[in-house]
Amino acid sequence: MSARDQYLKKLLPDYFKSDRKGKTKILDEYCRNTGQNRKYVIRKIRELSFGEVKRRKKRRAYYGRDVQSALWTIWKIFDGPCGQRLKPLLETEVKRLRELGELKISDRTYKKLCQISSATIDRLLRPKKEEWKVARRYKRKKAGLIAKKIPLKLTDWDTQRIGYVEMDTVFHCGSSTAGEFINSLSTLEISTGWWEAEAIMGRAQKRTFQAIKNIRQRCPYSWRGIDSDNDHVFINEQLFKYAEKEEIEFTRSRPYRKNDNAYIEQKNFTHVRQPLGYLRYETNEELALINDLYRNELRLYKNFFQPVMKLERKDRVGGQIKRKYDKAQTPYHRLLESGALTDEEKEKLERLYSSLNPAELKRRIDKKLERLFRMYEKKNKRPITVDPYRKQNPTTVTC
Repeated sequence: MSARDQYLKKLLPDYFKSDRKGKTKILDEYCRNTGQNRKYVIRKIRELSFGEVKRRKKRRAYYGRDVQSALWTIWKIFDGPCGQRLKPLLETEVKRLRELGELKISDRTYKKLCQISSATIDRLLRPKKEEWKVARRYKRKKAGLIAKKIPLKLTDWDTQRIGYVEMDTVFHCGSSTAGEFINSLSTLEISTGWWEAEAIMGRAQKRTFQAIKNIRQRCPYSWRGIDSDNDHVFINEQLFKYAEKEEIEFTRSRPYRKNDNAYIEQKNFTHVRQPLGYLRYETNEELALINDLYRNELRLYKNFFQPVMKLERKDRVGGQIKRKYDKAQTPYHRLLESGALTDEEKEKLERLYSSLNPAELKRRIDKKLERLFRMYEKKNKRPITVDPYRKQNPTTVTC
């Protein structure tokens, strides 16, 4: 900047001696050489020649903080209308709000509110709206006392050890989370990919806790640890004390980081959403049928006849990541080869495997899913008009 100022001072004598065209030529040359804005250079010349230039004083704002604060209060009362919709309300409702004691403003502020334009309303509310949007979008709940006792766990699992379980809930709420509906508690053993699920009505901690115990009884392996997200159905005193009593390691993911539970998130789609879809299930009959499916055919079909691949390593080749997977195996075969089962437990699983017919299991699964969709139609008294396997657009009613 000092070099530019020296250059400009050197040109000033010739600038003031020149006529209009000469001054234009000097200005063009200076702006081209320095890259500065033309108006800025003219202002700089005036400052160097005649001293400090007085800035034009800004006009004092007519609608001050008192009007802005009153507008924000009224905007929240009437559920956030735009300026064009709020303008007629100001003309008719401000006086009533003052009489009801909901709006405490001076007569001067009242007069300004009655004459303000819709464009000015939007301009005054814009900063407040931006703050409100940011607060809603990025609001973070502080971890409770129980959550602080539970250590965080990322995806760095030792996949050679059997017994570490990730769990998550899947909503069957359709397009709205209003009211009570069925949730699926989905669990996955990290090393083998053994999957179990249980359906519960609502999101009560007691029902979720009972579903966890039911799943644990069905698992053919011993639990070493459980890992969940930060949902209150998991992060509570009841489950925390149960894990301590049973000597089960209890960990949780980081808040708002779904990839920390990448294993179970994948199974939520392939094992829950693909069979059941995105419809709303909320009756006891649907709950009983879904649990019948989870406890019998679906768990047997997925664990005994659906091979899974495990990632062995990732190599960077140039700008691409090449993933190397092991040979695809079913959770059943991985569990047998793990060495974590006793001979009696192995024999029990092998007998169960020998008694299964995958084609028959598939037919029974399809039949029960067809019954579930017919229940849905009967409940709504009309045929299904949406694709059950496509995510539905949310309505404005949310919890």
